[in-house]
Amino acid sequence: MTPEAGLSRDAMLGGRLQVWQPRTGYRAATDPVLLAAFVPARGAERVLDLGCGAGTAGLCLARRVPGIELHGLEIQPAYADLARRNARENAIAMTVHEGDLRAMPAALRALDFDHVLLNPPYHGAGTATPARDAGRDAAHREGAAGLAEWIATGVRRLRPGGTITIIQRSARLGEILAALEKGCGAVEVLPLAARADRPAGRILVRARKARRTALVLHYPLTLHTGNAHLRDGNDYTEQAEAVLRDMKELAIGGILPNAR
Repeated sequence: MTPEAGLSRDAMLGGRLQVWQPRTGYRAATDPVLLAAFVPARGAERVLDLGCGAGTAGLCLARRVPGIELHGLEIQPAYADLARRNARENAIAMTVHEGDLRAMPAALRALDFDHVLLNPPYHGAGTATPARDAGRDAAHREGAAGLAEWIATGVRRLRPGGTITIIQRSARLGEILAALEKGCGAVEVLPLAARADRPAGRILVRARKARRTALVLHYPLTLHTGNAHLRDGNDYTEQAEAVLRDMKELAIGGILPNAR
């Protein structure tokens, strides 16, 4: 079997990043790109992509912010191997650690981080129909570790003042806020709406360790124009296009809200 069997090589960030990923397993789309864009990293800072999969989110961040020290943790060996390959072929330095949230490698436990980003499973254990592909199922449904444990693990790896950034279903915002109360503040919530006339189905949440600033709820970022998909090709809004294609940061005072 060739190394490319069962894989596709997909362009991210307008072709600035090429990512190998399974054709039938968990496949990164817009979520890891949006997640990476909401991380306020700067060069030379240390970043952990917790549950990195094929590395897409962390590599998108590293492409936008050259010079970060990037680490990833992944429990599935096949995806960890893909993350290493994707980093190597995109000429990005990334240390990929294999292990579980509950049993991190000692080398990773010895480090603290300026930023942690995570795209944890969207569904709780037993709350969704299992996917046929084991890799996809592990990415979408929680195993032994629930959402609160994902967040607590990320917060433990942060330096004081460091940020944790999460993308998740909007229905789980209450769980996220409850988990962040233990050690974090300066929480910012950015709802993500598929279209302007629809409720936000996903959210980006960012918080800082050992801070107590009040929560900020931002105006939603609308991803697509119009009220339906009516033509071939993408129909991203200008704001979404800037992030997904042009590699812009979702920055306060920049393109973050759909300004009125």
